[in-house]
Amino acid sequence: MIQRENYMRRIRPFIDKEVIKVLTGFRRSGKSVMLQLIQEELLARGTKREQLISFNFESMANAKYSTATALYEEIATRISKIPEKAYLFFDEIQEVRDWERCINSCQVDFSCDIYITGSNAKLLSGELATYLGGRYVEFVIYPFSFSEYLASRKTPRDIARGFRAYIEFGGMPFLKNFPDDANSSLQYLHDLQDSVVLKDIVKRNNVRDVDLLERLITYVTANIAHTFSARSISNYFKSERRNVSIDTILNHLRACSDAYLFRKICREDIIGKRILSVHEKYYIIDHGLREAAYGNNMRDIEQVLENIVCLELLRRDYTVTVGKVGEKEIDFIAKKDGAKIYIQVAYLLASEETMEREFAPYDDVRDNYPKYVLSLDEFDMSRDGIKHCNIRDFLLADAW
Repeated sequence: MIQRENYMRRIRPFIDKEVIKVLTGFRRSGKSVMLQLIQEELLARGTKREQLISFNFESMANAKYSTATALYEEIATRISKIPEKAYLFFDEIQEVRDWERCINSCQVDFSCDIYITGSNAKLLSGELATYLGGRYVEFVIYPFSFSEYLASRKTPRDIARGFRAYIEFGGMPFLKNFPDDANSSLQYLHDLQDSVVLKDIVKRNNVRDVDLLERLITYVTANIAHTFSARSISNYFKSERRNVSIDTILNHLRACSDAYLFRKICREDIIGKRILSVHEKYYIIDHGLREAAYGNNMRDIEQVLENIVCLELLRRDYTVTVGKVGEKEIDFIAKKDGAKIYIQVAYLLASEETMEREFAPYDDVRDNYPKYVLSLDEFDMSRDGIKHCNIRDFLLADAW
């Protein structure tokens, strides 16, 4: 089992603290494994196994606890048999009706430490925010990083070859079961996306026109890393003789983002120091899903590389925006702990024209924060204080 220390390092300080630990993220991205890792951490600290109480609500074995009252009564019964502090783990908690009431009551009534997972960003909206009033911390769990992908392979690490496979098939953890089977990998990814669309988007949001939703997902998937607006998508559908309102498009995009299929990245005017509300970029949660649904990851390699870098920044808990400098654009501004880095992503710096395009946007950025140009070139082309780095090396670095 991959240890996923990047997440454990952030979760560890909150163990045994009186806040609810909420793990959210795309389905099958490893949230259940994270609960197991937390339990292993507790056992290593001397916690007794009988103090750990777990429910996986995707299992029929726990269907009888699918209401807040039934779940609370079962927890109360189990906790009454434990003289020490209890540790409660709830996997895919959104399957329990009125679960917020149960979690809040457990926090109030018992000596316990609570961990929950869910596959929708709305998990922390509305009722939960009202009930818990800030007594929770959230951790978004992503599919494998490139480093985790390499660690999940049992064969010797050929980094260049491994990165090519990672570009094509992505980092969904279950794919470690098909290390050399492209057809099985793509079938799994295709079926996974279909499951998320039906269960986490269509069903949860009562979507009636499923064909429209699927067409929208295909459009966004094909155009990751490109700026576009709801109006431009509406015009695209009009060209296909389908009238779709901008509100419908925005609602569908929000539903996809809530299910973690896409991550929306806003643009930031660096000179004016403000966030822009139009022409955002969308990135897919795992680029392997793009290969399964749309294909062409190798042909559209610049888009895919940009997607990989964006997700790595989010995975490391950076706040990410797209930079606008006049008419020029910087792919990413990443901020964390009061500092920031600037990043440009390219496939290869094959000509002076390409180098000028990638380095020039930094000309008008006057601060002294680190500025990177990333590509798959093997030679260091740093200049004028701007660092050039191979993308593989950047992804595998412990820190930047």
